[in-house]
Amino acid sequence: MWTRRDFLGRTLQTGGGLAAGARGVVAPGQANVRTTDGGASTMAPVSTTITVNGHRQVLSGDSRTSLLDLLRDRLGLTGTRKGCNHGACGACTVHIDGRPALACLTLTVTCHEREVTTIEGIGAPDGLHPLQEAFVAHEALQCGFCTAGQVMSALGCLAEGRARSADEVREWMSGNLCRCGAYHGIATAILQLADGK
Repeated sequence: MWTRRDFLGRTLQTGGGLAAGARGVVAPGQANVRTTDGGASTMAPVSTTITVNGHRQVLSGDSRTSLLDLLRDRLGLTGTRKGCNHGACGACTVHIDGRPALACLTLTVTCHEREVTTIEGIGAPDGLHPLQEAFVAHEALQCGFCTAGQVMSALGCLAEGRARSADEVREWMSGNLCRCGAYHGIATAILQLADGK
């Protein structure tokens, strides 16, 4: 039986390994697969340099590590949530080079020399981002589990100019689930910022 890790590892070995080598993550000609005493193959550690919330990070680790696991487990940035871990809920939304992306479906090695922004990287040390303030004002959260992903997607919606109507906002935000049902407040908060009020 194949696990998700097996699938990711084999995918990276075949197609993704070539792409990573082209980006300089794996040196040309360098083997990235090791064999253990038991005959099982393991991935050799790879070095990845990414900028997270304005801080440059040089990291070494398994090439199959998702960006979500790196952010939460290695860097302690737990604002990005692990919801479904299959790209279906949007709770893990972050920005990669200014565009929303699902961290659970993104391999860390694909972020080499790129900028990643998490919920911890917006706003100011002494206050909330205006969108976060709008979420609070319009009760666009209840339990709060999905809020970080909702905010990061909403920032993308605003940046892309996709907040011209409530229908357009709902379409843009359709990849983010809120099991508490705060959708009306979320759309209202986004539209408020789009209108500049």
